[in-house]
Amino acid sequence: MKLLILITAIFLAIIGLGAYFFRDTFSGEAPAAPTGLQHLASLPAEVSESSGLAVLAKGEYLTHNDAGNSPNLYRIDAQGKLQETIRLELPNVDWEDLAQDPEGNIYIADTGNNSNKRRELAVYRVNPEQPGQVQAIRFKYEDQKEFPPPKKDRNFDSEALFWSDGNLYIISKDRGRGQTAKVYQLPDEEGTYQARLIGSHPLKAQVTGAAISPDQETVALLSEGELHLFSDFGSVEKFYEGKYEKRPLKGTGQTEAVAFEDEGVLIITSEGGDLYRYTL
Repeated sequence: MKLLILITAIFLAIIGLGAYFFRDTFSGEAPAAPTGLQHLASLPAEVSESSGLAVLAKGEYLTHNDAGNSPNLYRIDAQGKLQETIRLELPNVDWEDLAQDPEGNIYIADTGNNSNKRRELAVYRVNPEQPGQVQAIRFKYEDQKEFPPPKKDRNFDSEALFWSDGNLYIISKDRGRGQTAKVYQLPDEEGTYQARLIGSHPLKAQVTGAAISPDQETVALLSEGELHLFSDFGSVEKFYEGKYEKRPLKGTGQTEAVAFEDEGVLIITSEGGDLYRYTL
């Protein structure tokens, strides 16, 4: 009898613990979103794999699809409604991110390089108001000698780009060890270059997007379900030496693109088709 009572007590304790830890599931309530995160909308059907993002104005954004899709830029609003499709006469080998400058130019990073085999990568400069006029900034990484290198050294893929003061900054996605984000610099003018390696940061995440605030004082890097913020740096060229902070983005899935709407507000898209606003 005592044994039966003991077994019953243990069984009830297990049920109690399960009810506590899974209380959100049982109640039908989703876990609370991270502070500052707001789900704005689902992306339109045309944007099946959002990979890059730029903010044209508050509530007005540009995005595009990943490799193998049409070479289009999609202008959408904060409700996820498609406002315009801008078709470009360019190859979409593997478009991964967008950057922009104060003059209205958009920079398209055709820098996807999953297998680290590509010998020539490109960033395309275009003004959405004049889509027929495109400039190509072609480059190789100055430190890549093998195509591909050994698996552990495959850190020549990039899904992250931002612009500052006449330069483009490319951040690598470490597919080899998954522990180092390298930072490269390119001029923003048409031509063929070697991307100059200017630094790195020991980031144990694979970077999927990048952005710099309008006041040039904060750099945001994105990885899957995480935001990586850098501030208090002496110069943009050394942003990775600044104060570093990681913030979780639970529930957002495979986050792929990020852009600043203003100094304290970020817009984020996921490959799953969602549009978010995040207040710092």
